[in-house]
Amino acid sequence: MDLFDLAGKTALITGGNGGLGLGMAKGLVNYGCQVILVGRNEEKLSRSVSDINQDFSNMAHGLVGDVNSDDDLGQIVVDGLNVWGSIDILINNAGISIRKQPQDLLDDDWDNVLNTNLTSVFKLSKLMYPHFVSIGHGKIINIGSMYSIFGSDWVVPYSASKGAVIQLTKSLAVAWAEKNIQVNAIIPGWFETDLTASIPTLDPTRYEKISNRIPTGKWGIPEDIAGTAVFLSSPGSDYITGTSVIVDGGYSAS
Repeated sequence: MDLFDLAGKTALITGGNGGLGLGMAKGLVNYGCQVILVGRNEEKLSRSVSDINQDFSNMAHGLVGDVNSDDDLGQIVVDGLNVWGSIDILINNAGISIRKQPQDLLDDDWDNVLNTNLTSVFKLSKLMYPHFVSIGHGKIINIGSMYSIFGSDWVVPYSASKGAVIQLTKSLAVAWAEKNIQVNAIIPGWFETDLTASIPTLDPTRYEKISNRIPTGKWGIPEDIAGTAVFLSSPGSDYITGTSVIVDGGYSAS
């Protein structure tokens, strides 16, 4: 048996229409997995689906939806299950950040980030639980951050939400282990994505400090996270649950 063979499997990926989500989707498709990309921007979503299907015919499907909407979350699950009949892997990747000092944050800023980065992870995982039980297996991969480990003065709600995602991952792993549902997290380091694109311009000193600390000498690109997503989605990780895999070029070790 090929431990990393994902042929016949389907993954639902929130925030899958760009950045790390799209990078993980492309990695999964390379190992035979069909992917359902979820995003709010329909035009961007369509481009990402076409990008994958150009090389891998009919392996990607797009669903427009907002993870902050309970109605959308429910419809995402219903529509996702209708695409190929089953979902084996859920990747909770959608996330946002608001860069302000804590004293300048509005209550709405806090609520928006926490709802997107944390509450939606719980709600979508809970919605998928009955299906995973019905098929006898499931993989959930939650996306953390370096700020799951470190504190931050400029992305306080983001840091709080990503720290909580790791604890949620552990708790769901314990709760659902007997149902053969593995719940793990990936903690990405500093990657070149839309979320970080403004840092070199808005805060060049911080960008330089980050870059100098990465032992590999470079920021990651979305493709660098693909292998970890494949592993945690595959039979090779069936005895791994409740853990977090750091993918950061050595940043957190330096």
